[in-house]
Amino acid sequence: MNENITTIQKELLDSIQFPKQEVLSSAKQIEQRTSEAKRAMKLGNSSDNNKVKIVFEDTVGKKMVETTVWGVTEKYILLKRGMSLPLHRIHEIII
Repeated sequence: MNENITTIQKELLDSIQFPKQEVLSSAKQIEQRTSEAKRAMKLGNSSDNNKVKIVFEDTVGKKMVETTVWGVTEKYILLKRGMSLPLHRIHEIII
């Protein structure tokens, strides 16, 4: 990962615009991301509330947030305080 990735605070997620296009190019990558999201949720719901790093892309470019994942739906990763990230904009989840 030698690209420019801006690290942001999760509190700023509410102000970000997300395009509708999928960022991953293959069904296998999408399946892997879903698996990583579910694993991150299990870690987030454990007694340690483990944080993960999520690399995603908005209308400006790639960003990273370090946070605890509380839930995963078909379309979103759910975070604290009702915040969420659209799954289709996530490049990777670093556990």
